[in-house]
Amino acid sequence: MCGPEPINCFPVLVNILSNSFLRLFNSTARLRVWSQLFYTGESLELKHYIFFGLFTYLLVLAAGLPPLFAMSSVEDYKVK
Repeated sequence: MCGPEPINCFPVLVNILSNSFLRLFNSTARLRVWSQLFYTGESLELKHYIFFGLFTYLLVLAAGLPPLFAMSSVEDYKVK
């Protein structure tokens, strides 16, 4: 029932236990589990949005690092 990846075993185990409890309480409902990604489509607009978001984040990060190193050097100069 479980594939070679252990991450797939937990949903299968929950499915087996849930269906066992449903049968135990004489329910006609059944649960079904499948392994599929939530978002399978590829959107060019989404890729551009993610790219520019990460790019902006890296620019802000890169702009903040040089003053950090400069302040460290000034502190070292003051303390000698």
